[in-house]
Amino acid sequence: MADLGMVSNLRRSNSSLCKTRRSQHLFGNSAKQENLSSWIPENITKKECVYFVESSKLSDAGKVVCECGYTRQQHLEEATRPHTSQGKDWDPKKHVQEMPTDAFGDIVFTGLGQKGKYVRLSQDTPPSVIYHLMTQYWGLDVPNLLISVTGGAKDFNMKPRLKSIFRRGLVKVAQTTGAWIITGGSHTGVMKQVGEAVRDFNLSSSYNEGEVVTVGIATWGTVHNREGLVHPSGSFPAEYIMDEEGQGHLTCLDSNHSHFILVDDGTHGRYGVEIPLRTKLEKFISEQTKEKGGVAIKIPVVCVVLEGGPGTLHTIYNAITNGTPCVVVEGSGRVADVIAQVAGLPTGEITIARIQQALSVFFHEMFETLPESSVVEWTKKIQDIVRRRQLLTVFREGKDGQQDVDVAILQALLKASRSHDYFGHENWDHQLKLAVAWNRVDIARSEIFSDERQWKPSELHPVMMAALISNKPEFVKLFLENGVRLKEFVTWDTLLHLYQHLDPSCLFHSKLQKVLAEEPERPACRPAPRVQMHHVAQVLRELLGDFTQPLYPRPRTGERPRLLLPMPNIKLNGVSLRSLYKRSPGHVAFTMDPVRDLLIWAIVQNRRELAEIIWAQSQDCIVAAVACSKILKELAKEEEDTDSLEEMLALADECEHRAIGVFTECYRKDEERAQKLLTRVSEAWGRTTCLQLALEAEDMKFMSHGGIQAFLTKVWWGQLCVDNGLWRVILCMVAFPLLYTGLVTFRERRLQATRGLLRVRAFFNAPVVIFHLNILSYFAFLCLFAYVLMVDFQPTPSWCEYLIYFWLFSLVCEELRQLLYDPDDFGLMKVALLYFSDFWNKLDIGAIVLFAAGLSCRLIPGLLYPGRVILSLDFIMFCLRLMHIFTVSKTLGPKIIIVKRMMKDVFFFLFLLAVWVVSFGVAKQAILIHNESRVDWIFRGVIYQSYLTIFGQMPAYIDGVNFSLDQCSPNGTDPYKPKCPESDAIRHEPAFPEWLTVILLCLYLLFTNILLLNLLIAMFNYTFQQVQEHTDQIWKFQRHDLIEEYHGRPPAPPPFILLSHLHLFIKRVVLKIPAKRHKQLKTKLEKNEEAALLSWEIYLKENYLQNQQYQQKQRPEQQIQDIRDKVSTVVDLLERESLKQSGLVEQRLASLEEQMAQTSRALHWIVKALRDSGFGSEEGFPTLAPQKASLGQDREPDGGHKAEDAGDTHHVNARHLLYPNSHVTRFPVPNEKVPWETDFLIYDPPFYTDDRKDKGLVDPVGNALEPLAGITYNAVDGPVDRRSFHGVYAVQDGLPLNPMGRTGLRGRGSLSCFGPNHTLQPVITRWRRNQDGAICRKSIKKMLEVLVVKHPVSESWALPGGSREPGEILPRKLKQVLRREFWSPFQNLLIQGTEVYKGYVDDPRNTDNAWIETVAVSIHFPDQSDMDLKRLNSHLHTCDPGMSVQWQVVDKRIPLYANHKTILQKVAALFGAFY
Repeated sequence: MADLGMVSNLRRSNSSLCKTRRSQHLFGNSAKQENLSSWIPENITKKECVYFVESSKLSDAGKVVCECGYTRQQHLEEATRPHTSQGKDWDPKKHVQEMPTDAFGDIVFTGLGQKGKYVRLSQDTPPSVIYHLMTQYWGLDVPNLLISVTGGAKDFNMKPRLKSIFRRGLVKVAQTTGAWIITGGSHTGVMKQVGEAVRDFNLSSSYNEGEVVTVGIATWGTVHNREGLVHPSGSFPAEYIMDEEGQGHLTCLDSNHSHFILVDDGTHGRYGVEIPLRTKLEKFISEQTKEKGGVAIKIPVVCVVLEGGPGTLHTIYNAITNGTPCVVVEGSGRVADVIAQVAGLPTGEITIARIQQALSVFFHEMFETLPESSVVEWTKKIQDIVRRRQLLTVFREGKDGQQDVDVAILQALLKASRSHDYFGHENWDHQLKLAVAWNRVDIARSEIFSDERQWKPSELHPVMMAALISNKPEFVKLFLENGVRLKEFVTWDTLLHLYQHLDPSCLFHSKLQKVLAEEPERPACRPAPRVQMHHVAQVLRELLGDFTQPLYPRPRTGERPRLLLPMPNIKLNGVSLRSLYKRSPGHVAFTMDPVRDLLIWAIVQNRRELAEIIWAQSQDCIVAAVACSKILKELAKEEEDTDSLEEMLALADECEHRAIGVFTECYRKDEERAQKLLTRVSEAWGRTTCLQLALEAEDMKFMSHGGIQAFLTKVWWGQLCVDNGLWRVILCMVAFPLLYTGLVTFRERRLQATRGLLRVRAFFNAPVVIFHLNILSYFAFLCLFAYVLMVDFQPTPSWCEYLIYFWLFSLVCEELRQLLYDPDDFGLMKVALLYFSDFWNKLDIGAIVLFAAGLSCRLIPGLLYPGRVILSLDFIMFCLRLMHIFTVSKTLGPKIIIVKRMMKDVFFFLFLLAVWVVSFGVAKQAILIHNESRVDWIFRGVIYQSYLTIFGQMPAYIDGVNFSLDQCSPNGTDPYKPKCPESDAIRHEPAFPEWLTVILLCLYLLFTNILLLNLLIAMFNYTFQQVQEHTDQIWKFQRHDLIEEYHGRPPAPPPFILLSHLHLFIKRVVLKIPAKRHKQLKTKLEKNEEAALLSWEIYLKENYLQNQQYQQKQRPEQQIQDIRDKVSTVVDLLERESLKQSGLVEQRLASLEEQMAQTSRALHWIVKALRDSGFGSEEGFPTLAPQKASLGQDREPDGGHKAEDAGDTHHVNARHLLYPNSHVTRFPVPNEKVPWETDFLIYDPPFYTDDRKDKGLVDPVGNALEPLAGITYNAVDGPVDRRSFHGVYAVQDGLPLNPMGRTGLRGRGSLSCFGPNHTLQPVITRWRRNQDGAICRKSIKKMLEVLVVKHPVSESWALPGGSREPGEILPRKLKQVLRREFWSPFQNLLIQGTEVYKGYVDDPRNTDNAWIETVAVSIHFPDQSDMDLKRLNSHLHTCDPGMSVQWQVVDKRIPLYANHKTILQKVAALFGAFY
């Protein structure tokens, strides 16, 4: 009931926890502490002794203690009452009760500063509750790996180099993989080593590297100074004092651990209480599944062993038995070195004598008192550990290329995963998922992507998705190298999944959420809208600009967009060149380019390495780089985080640099084709051009490239040759008949040869000609305007003034044409926004509006003069417009840019200057003048005179020297004179303090003339230097606007331009001919031409990347790195060669030793034969020394030894120490003591017989011989056949003896009867066929499929056989998967089958007196149309819903029981099939 209540409380807490997490931004740490203080006492308990029984032992302080170890004062009051403490023995099951825990919260180590979390809990706490506490309330991320470190609990010495390697490697694997490290948590032994490793990492690492999670699981009753951790409502924090000197037999907690789980059983001073709970917790965590990036993996566990004693050996044995890989660090001492010493030996050579010798070396004092039974147990456990070599890894410093512990740990996990049995390719998939979760691409390259396994691209898609989402660019690169094709990987659903898993911290994610929030309101019953691709397209259009088309369409209701359409079959280096999508009726044409889509996804998250890898795969690479630069710069404008802002701008610069690099390669190769790349319409990027994107992104470096400037110059000169002198052009403009003289040349031969109107038209349509004509026209307009204003401005307008009006009207018409010009169908609003975004257009509109205002006043007789004033001011604006014309000049253009930048400096300078001018002016006016009421004179005195003072015009009377009442008005009544300052009317002298005004004037001039003016000069100088470096780039960038303006401008200058406007009006309005952009700035290529152009671009992009790699290698730093790597490689090769030579010597010595042993045995046989034949006598019989086992053989666990090592000819599974489905432990039986003929004096196995429910079908229970006396062995005993396939077996003391030898357990165990238990294993097979019906082959051999079943309680599959009921032919398991009507036909198939094996089965249920023997019968269906096969498939069913039955491919990795795999291998050999 307590467990049920705990589970219900746990469930209730989940919802409250979720609410707490959602509102963490509203509540602080106090809310979290309050939540934890209420949850922990409800779900976690402690153990408390409630019955005081005096112990015969005293405490360290000499006090009387209870059997639990606590003193009387430390017990509860009811536990020490007299009536409860008499006449009863102390029983922990009865006298220890669970109570709500009173020790939890935060822990701070006094004087050290380290902080952590802790909890005291009962040893019976469910692991699920602990895991929930750690992940939900302690806020730990679910681990990718669990590292359980075990070993010596006391301090031990390690070699300094080995200690450094271990510390560095352990923390590295934990930090890189996101692992939890679990230790004993105390400040001694291996736990101290781990803590110091974590401490060193935290001191040397940056904040961004994250914290290594180190969990210490210790016994509460052995923790010194634990009283400071007790607080009923939790301690936040609790101060813990480490007192190693006064700890006695207790231990202190290690200050370098981050979390502590203190296991309580109600006792004091008893070690090892935490081991069972730690084992359960590790097992529970290993069964959890972590999903990240769409890939789910079970959390792997690895055990790392340093030093250690008997308890460590037991821990290693349990880990290996449970399938947990172990890494043993050789050189750390004791148990670790014993295992490392024999790890490379066959199990038959791991004898009791060899273990005794190893123990004498590594356990000096302990070995002398070690009983023989313990040595036998050690030998048996070490044999079992070494037998499963795939789970054992020995880390040897500097040997066999092992340099880092982290690599050894990860290799051990992969080796263990590789050894597990899986269907198909599940094993390799699992290993790859682990490598991705650990983010160890080096392990994946060396261990997974090898010649042993060939990956299909589709098999890598799930892990590719995980690598993308979790931002692991090295894995993305690895998958692309191993065949992943983005064309197949990227689908509509893939993109949706990627955008739905954006990094929540990125700016693009918040912009998407805003778009979703703007969606129309939905009914409450309908779910909230999820991100769709048209939402992404909306945000991307905001970033790229409204001049682009949406990259993804908005689907119609009930319609799913089909994006994966066929592409032109044109490839280069495996890259497919996709053409444009066809425009379907009612739809906007769009393109889905997988590289583009992934590149955008990486760019919007500011993932630099990922973007670089994906860009290298792109086909439209220059446009892609420029578009990425545009997106990043737009995001940077809204980014608030400074670091992210700098990273975005740096990545934008990198994108621009790559675009320049590829374009440079293209331009060097072919100028004309390179210029086509600039103006080609890119359907993939919103039907825009590279040039337009670069302009919008303000990529000045790209725009200032020589190739682009050459293209702009080419556009500027139109069809004229660019080498024509400007004076020639002007001469032809003035006297166009000179065109026929050949004074100017044209690019086209046709125009060069002709002398007709085409030549004139080509000349006057050139932008350079149009520009200079407009300059001449504009200068004429300004001259005429100035003449009218200064000479001919009459009340009645003259013909000159009417000409100005007509001229201005033509200018207005041209501005309207520019405003309404929309060749890209943007719409009037967008075109208007683009028009008014240009400063010069605003200036034009302002000048026209001001002229209209002046003209309105001028036509009204009473406002003639104000009209002239307004027109005069308007003339200034028209003159300023000349600055835009001068931007085309390479000399004046940069200077205009510098002037514009300096204007900003002047603005900020005026702000500072105004402070001093106003402060001084007001003070001066108040001191000199009394109550001046005239506003104009106040302005003059405060602002005007103060401003002029800066330039040397000193204000009158300020020093009283030139004081004269004639120059001022005493009462301020004269409008043309200022008011007189304060003065003495009698003496006619100034009355104001002259010394004060002089001081103020000096200070004012000091700060304004010297400080501020010099500051302005310095600002100008700094701006000039800054701008001067980039002036050329800025000028080249802005030059495009002027060229584009005159490129699309009508050729006639104002006022003759009205004829062109009339022509356009007829063409657009009357004839309805749409506007088109000139092909020189935006061209739509044919598909074949575009494909060829993109192929050429990709080829040169590859050249660019290769050049970049070459330049990178030529850098001195890289060359030094390469040399270092080469030297390290040579050193490693030399070390391996020396190890190889020493290994060869050892092998030769071992071979010599084996030959000597054979010689010794031969001599024994010769001497014995001679003696038996009567030659010689007993006295002269030579005594041969026995062969001694040699220690020190250094073989790797992976040396090729399998389970069938020498010495493993005896049964192995039948000697597992823990009997299955029970708590019975076998007596340890090493290999050499298995045969009954071998003496084993201390052999004393327990007796165990399971009390089964079907008592009528099994032999009697118990070890009494009377009930067993009626059993007849080696014969048919009633319905039970007790004959063995191996002949007559021995019967000792009324019990049969296992013919294969000792097992370590007497009795029947869980088997049905004593002696042999016969089973039947039908092996039902058929050929594996493909969809066409052909038999599949692998390695030339045909492939089989076998029928297997799986019970819900089992993790492995099995053949559908087993024990049979008396008188039955079919096994029980087979009956469970076959319908009753097919039982009889199947019996006939069994009779017709082929017997492949008959004999003993090495089963873990076997005992000394009961064992399993089986008959394996092969039933094969060679023809897929076999009627029996069809009937079999139709009659397959499972009566148990949890049972499974299916056909599986026969392979050595098929997850079957070991003895079943042996039978299956025989069947495969029978048919010559693949195995």
